[in-house]
Amino acid sequence: MGIPLLLPKFSMGIGDRFARQGNAQLAAFIRARQMGFEIAPVWNKSNREHLIVHSEPGSVRVEADAAVNTAGWTSPYFVDADHIGRTTVEPFIASSDFFTLDVAESIAKPPEGDDLHRFISAAEQYRGALKVPGIEGALDVSIERIESIGRKYLRAAREAGAIYRQIEDAKGAGTFVTEVSMDETDQPQTPMELFFILAALAWEKVPLQTIAPKFTGRFNKGVDFAGDVGEFEKEFSDDLSVIAFAISEFGLPSNLKLSVHSGSDKFSIYPAIRRAMRNHGAGLHIKTAGTTWLEELIGLAAAGGDGLQIAKEIYVQALGRYDELCGPYAAVIDIDPKKLPSIGEVEHWSGAEYADALRHDPACPPYNPNFRQLLHVGYKVAAQMGNRYLDALAKHESVVAANVTENIFERHLRRVFIDE
Repeated sequence: MGIPLLLPKFSMGIGDRFARQGNAQLAAFIRARQMGFEIAPVWNKSNREHLIVHSEPGSVRVEADAAVNTAGWTSPYFVDADHIGRTTVEPFIASSDFFTLDVAESIAKPPEGDDLHRFISAAEQYRGALKVPGIEGALDVSIERIESIGRKYLRAAREAGAIYRQIEDAKGAGTFVTEVSMDETDQPQTPMELFFILAALAWEKVPLQTIAPKFTGRFNKGVDFAGDVGEFEKEFSDDLSVIAFAISEFGLPSNLKLSVHSGSDKFSIYPAIRRAMRNHGAGLHIKTAGTTWLEELIGLAAAGGDGLQIAKEIYVQALGRYDELCGPYAAVIDIDPKKLPSIGEVEHWSGAEYADALRHDPACPPYNPNFRQLLHVGYKVAAQMGNRYLDALAKHESVVAANVTENIFERHLRRVFIDE
């Protein structure tokens, strides 16, 4: 086997619902590189998103390769099969070199056979006051806690192993990046839980390069973090300490790093993430997705004319299909229907008024996070417009692209990786 495919220290997932903004997205990473910051772009799209917009996984590879070739990008880049499982991974195998193994549904399912007994026996050596370098005090590890963690997470670790081996059998070891995602669940994982989750994944021989736990607070789609920033920063820092310790303790890949899902627009915690990374000398993978789709709407609105009309129609339809569109995302949105603008109000908006309400700028009085979240999950409406929507993107490409690039660079890459 040759040199394993490695994810660089810093990387960011960039979703693109309609596969039209690859050049504009990559332009933001080029600007960061020109400033001396190497961040690897990772084009990601989930099975759910493909189903909604009626696209195929291979289209993400086509988009990424085309953008890279056009720009002459010579640094690493990746195509992520986002949030896949055993039943959904097959169509992604040929075109992806990054796989996010989503095992959230297996959390809290009872372990099978004597798995729990063997897990407890292997983990018993850590019983007592476990000192993890970088964490103040010690983790109070008891047999009861080990058993509780095993009951909750062992089945998920087993599932990650099964998905990983399914991909490995098809592509070969070392030819892809593995991420394990446990963020789409009810409760955050503590640093102690993360330690034993990593132990279980190591014993499953999953060579994960990034792990996405669920953090304290709410990570709603397309809007800022809701929660205690100080509590998040401590948890994030402790998790980095756990990862560094687990790498040496279990022989996990040396580039293993934290992944922050629904990471777009979490402006209030970016300074905390940046401080923790620098204090620990750690890497980061942060995933964004729907934010590019929203920038398309902002660009169409700002273009005026038919672009603005399409943007308005999408909102009107999304409002009328509220339950249908919001249902699948209920755990990651928080919309107050009373604060959504009326159809009549939006019909009278100028392009600038629409854009100001949608663009994530909390200092701008018209900004409406409820409006933004509804449109975030409303891409199905645009998909059903078909060529009418795609033709509008092409017609107003320059305006749309400028918004996409500015959003990724100024609000995300700069704030997460560059600003002091």
